[in-house]
Amino acid sequence: MGGAQRNARNKKKQAASAVAAARGTSSDRNKVIIGVVVVVLLAVGVIGGVLLTNQAAGAIPVVEAKADYPVQRQDGVVVVGKDTAKATIDVYADFLCPACGQFEKIYGEQIEEKVTAGELKVRYHLLPYLVRMSNPEGYSRDAANAALCAADGGKFSTYFASLFGKQPSEGGKGYDDDRLVELGKAVGAGGDFEQCVRGNRHDAAGETELNAFVNNPAYQDAEGRTGTPTVAFNGKKIDIREGGWLDKIVNPAG
Repeated sequence: MGGAQRNARNKKKQAASAVAAARGTSSDRNKVIIGVVVVVLLAVGVIGGVLLTNQAAGAIPVVEAKADYPVQRQDGVVVVGKDTAKATIDVYADFLCPACGQFEKIYGEQIEEKVTAGELKVRYHLLPYLVRMSNPEGYSRDAANAALCAADGGKFSTYFASLFGKQPSEGGKGYDDDRLVELGKAVGAGGDFEQCVRGNRHDAAGETELNAFVNNPAYQDAEGRTGTPTVAFNGKKIDIREGGWLDKIVNPAG
């Protein structure tokens, strides 16, 4: 009996050890599987993040502008409004500049209304001011060129409003030529718009405007620095932080 009991106990121990080993193996296997899944998910996340970072921004939504006024391009400047307007202002802007985007949101509609009413004429200077502040570099230059091409194609106002409507972030990826061309087609830009964009036709004109702007003492602060947006009237920089500045220009007597 003693031997039989010992054998029984040994068998029970062996069985328990086998179960424990099986459980350990299953647990280890599960841990390995879970670990592999986590690594795969992390890898997918990293790859997805890289793809999202490197891929071009999505299609540019069209922001319609009335544009019931004359529009003409004069080298690197787009002039909108009637020659009989009471006042003319110069607007220096960069399509990547966040402050320019805010300026357009706050004053864009007011300016358009006054231009449409024949009270105001605007000279838009489209500058590659922040050309190094996109990744890859160059969006400011490409967008300025495309907007000048849109002026040639008869759709400047809507194109201009659309570029500011969904503005890329400074330091991030701007719209590439494909997106800029798509927008031109969406707004109905005529002529050889696509060739104008892809051929960088107005890059030199944009550089000329930029050089004239940064070297103009009238637009510099006490330390000789310039910035966008800048609005000028009769050759003098306007403080756009002052409430009612636009009404004062159009109707000084009021």
